[in-house]
Amino acid sequence: MPIKSDKWIKIMALKYEMIKPFSERCLSRKKISYGLSSYGYDMRVADEFKVFTNIFTTIVDPKRFDPRSLVDIKSDYCMIPPNSFTLARTVEYFKIPRNILTICVGKSTYARCGIIVNVTPFEPEWEGYATLEISNTTPLPAKIYANEGIAQIIFLEADEECEISYKDKKGKYQAQKKITLPKM
Repeated sequence: MPIKSDKWIKIMALKYEMIKPFSERCLSRKKISYGLSSYGYDMRVADEFKVFTNIFTTIVDPKRFDPRSLVDIKSDYCMIPPNSFTLARTVEYFKIPRNILTICVGKSTYARCGIIVNVTPFEPEWEGYATLEISNTTPLPAKIYANEGIAQIIFLEADEECEISYKDKKGKYQAQKKITLPKM
């Protein structure tokens, strides 16, 4: 399963709208970098956040998720409380080809501050804005900047197409347009 290069990513993004909007080069002028890199794409976090709160003393249960455990924020930045968590979404909309799987890793700028980004793999033929899980592992508040780089997507190409894609199985997170909470 070879890793795809910047040339391949650029062709796929422009010809097949695999990443939209797409930045053909890595942009970093007074921002946390985003855009095309050597073997991946540095995606950005949008200005919409859902920050965890304990105001209603709810339980976080993936089978019965209570949306009251989150506070909606729309801003140029998000302050994540100490040892807490926020959900966000990408600026970019992704359309993953049938023979591609992605892996996401957080950017080192945030990782060096104790801020961990978790995004599950984008399966073959998944599409949508990715919901990001951003954890503040520190005992201090942490600041996340909207419209700047947050994580890198690495594209892996299979030797053959999968038998059943995310689209084929009608995945519950297909074509999501906003921050999407856990579904059963």
